[in-house]
Order: sequence, then C-alpha cells, then structure tokens
Amino acid sequence: MNGRQKAGAPLAEVEVPTLGGGTVRLGDNRGKWRMIVVYRGLHCPLCRKYLARLEEMKGEFENIGVDILAVSGDPEDKAAAFRDEAGLSFPIAHGLGEDQMRSLGLYVSDPRSPGETDRRFPEPALFIINPDGNVQIADVSNAPFSRPDLAAILGGLTFIQGKDYPVRGTA
Repeated sequence: MNGRQKAGAPLAEVEVPTLGGGTVRLGDNRGKWRMIVVYRGLHCPLCRKYLARLEEMKGEFENIGVDILAVSGDPEDKAAAFRDEAGLSFPIAHGLGEDQMRSLGLYVSDPRSPGETDRRFPEPALFIINPDGNVQIADVSNAPFSRPDLAAILGGLTFIQGKDYPVRGTA
C-alpha cells in the first residue's frame, strides 16, 4: 500500500474504463457528491450482497444528491457479469490496475486459488468525494468482512450536508 488517501484532499488521479464505453476519473465530480465503492470482483459474494443493498438504497442517495460509482480490477466481461448478477443500475468502472489500487491506498490481495480469480484484486473501500472534489469520508478495509453500514453512511451524509459539517481527520 502506498499510503492512505488524505482527508480533505483530492482523491488520487485514477482513470478507468466504464461499462458501456468511455472512462471516468474517480475523483472528478466538481460541484456534486460522489460515492465510490471499490469491490473485490465477480468472485466475491459479499461484494454482490453489499452492492445489491446499495442498489436498493440508490434512490435515497440520489435524493440527497449523491452519485454512485462502483469500481473493481475485473476486466470488462467479469464486471458486466457482476453487474448483471447483482442487478445493478448505477455506473460500474473496471480494469483498476495494481498501481492504481496502490495509489488509492487500497489493500491488494492475491487469489487463494485459480478457482477464486485469475489476478490480484483490491479489498473493499468506500470514498465519499464532496462537491469541492475532496475526500470527505474514506473507509479502506483489508478484508471482505469489514464494510461501512450504508444506512449509517446515508445518515452521516444527510447530517454533513444539513450542518455544513467539516471534513474530519485532517489534523
């Protein structure tokens, strides 16, 4: 890991392709809120469950002006299969390279067997980028079992927006 993302600073410059064509710069969202969810890949049933729950809550996040983007290191075909299996309608980026993973401060794992997957992959993370383009919230895990509660994130963002709550963890 090259280091964590600094709270209150721009997200590392990372550009990745999206399903359906085009590319996205992960932190490029000036003027709006963005939630970036890093998931392990098609091989991860916990990721499928977590992102399916996010799909159920998508309207609630949209109501407070938060765009959602999920990203993994999977190639396009696996990312498309994941989207379809989980029934996701928000944008999915793919092809996150190992250097990009490290620049984001993600933990990177080797597959336990060829049956799991055929490449190194990122462990879960969640970044909330504020309208100034800076990291408002960063949650980076080294294991698939630790992920932020989406209802708590929704409540926290509602509070942050309503109270003009500052970025924490900058000292």
